[in-house]
Amino acid sequence: MPASRTRHLCSVAAALALTAAGPAAAASAAPAGADGLREVLFVGNNWDGTADVIASSGDFARIGRIDVIPDKDARMAEINADPIKWIYFQAIRNSVGEGHDQFADDMYSTPDGRSVVVSRPSFADVVSIDLATGRVNWRFAVSGYRADHMAVSPDGSRVAVSASTANTVHVLDIVTGRQLGSFPTGDKPHENVFTKDGKQIWNMSIGDVNTALDDPGWDWTKGDRRITVVDATTYKQVKVIDMRQRLDAAGLKDFSDAVRPAVFSPDESKLYFQVSFFNGFLEYDLATDRITRTKTLPKNPATSEDRTTWVNDSRHHGISMNPAGTKLCVAGTMDDYAAVVDRATLQEGPLVTASKPYWATVSGDGKDCVVSESGADRVTAIDFATGRKVASVPVGDHPQRVRLGHVRTDWSGPAGR
Repeated sequence: MPASRTRHLCSVAAALALTAAGPAAAASAAPAGADGLREVLFVGNNWDGTADVIASSGDFARIGRIDVIPDKDARMAEINADPIKWIYFQAIRNSVGEGHDQFADDMYSTPDGRSVVVSRPSFADVVSIDLATGRVNWRFAVSGYRADHMAVSPDGSRVAVSASTANTVHVLDIVTGRQLGSFPTGDKPHENVFTKDGKQIWNMSIGDVNTALDDPGWDWTKGDRRITVVDATTYKQVKVIDMRQRLDAAGLKDFSDAVRPAVFSPDESKLYFQVSFFNGFLEYDLATDRITRTKTLPKNPATSEDRTTWVNDSRHHGISMNPAGTKLCVAGTMDDYAAVVDRATLQEGPLVTASKPYWATVSGDGKDCVVSESGADRVTAIDFATGRKVASVPVGDHPQRVRLGHVRTDWSGPAGR
């Protein structure tokens, strides 16, 4: 874990591999469906520009690996020819990238399991990669200079991607890459969530996480942070939720209002979310429009209390919920653990040691929480029932987002790669 974080110099100027998996490992993946598809987990290795494809449950064995920057030479030529693009490319490397380029932030497969769509922060774009050939199907350049978190619609037909330096979310046709619409957000749009009926998109903007003004007294300098809710057909704003007002009303005046990863309860009556600098999460009731509960999780005594050493203002970054809605799983990023929390009592289970866990999702069978250990280049599964680790597999450099998806049943990697 870095003892310090390089600052965003350009804000002044402008601004998983297991040992080679053979047939036995491939056979351990989820059984093939009648549609010829196999459910898998895509793991984005942000710093080396690859995605590992692993079994979605069970032993989580690796099935194959994808190069998500096959066009790197062409992209770098464009960046080197444009001074502004070059400045932002370097800024991403030296700030949010912690000295590394960011090549694989988020990803979703197409419904037919033939392609994977990836947002690439350092290249400020979204690309579709053909899973059979490894070639780029299409590329969409986002507004501004950085692409970030995505979300896929419940029917799998659309992806929403945050263009973080342009305060914009683009919504794209997942097959063609054609823009279907876009909408404005607060400063630095981050997480996107479709409601389960596909009728709304919720975007969380986190503001400027690259300054050293991290004391609560300077929180107002971080920018316009809010939840923007839009109609997912017209892309018109439905409402804006300013958590600053709700936090103050709950007596949490020293809390940041930068909403980070978030997850709805199954009936979408509650939203559970993390905020910058906080070791825990909050519960927001949609009907009453108020924060109803706060859960503070343990601090790691080895974690520095100097907020400027925490990566991109995170303390905890990653939250998921089991399908029954009874358990939450939290990635305690800067505290080097993950934990399952009972939703009714908010009592946490065992603290599972993990190295800078950056994300939390749910296994294909719904039994496990899957976290990316970005500091150890591993993906670890934790049993929702017991709160204990059940599997851990090596992946590529700095895994971040982990998403469920599909590949063809006979897929083991792009041809010739």
